[in-house]
Amino acid sequence: MEKRERYVVMSKIVRELEDLRNSQIAVTKKIGQIEAENINLSSQTLSSSLGEIFENVDANLKRVEELYQKFAEETENYKSANSISEDYPDGP
Repeated sequence: MEKRERYVVMSKIVRELEDLRNSQIAVTKKIGQIEAENINLSSQTLSSSLGEIFENVDANLKRVEELYQKFAEETENYKSANSISEDYPDGP
């Protein structure tokens, strides 16, 4: 794979990881909303599972965030090391 092409793919993955991170944040917020609504409802069915689900989603969010940061840095380092400019026709 040619260097510029590799960088384009790496940049696309960075954007996809960012999207995944944003999706995980949205899921975390949604669980929080359900938990807040359940305070008044007091459903034992919801109470017994939501905490564990939230913990799992939050742990995944942390892993995604870490991966995003590392790979974004790796992509930036690759770009610098290979003197790749942002003005390429195919765009990331």
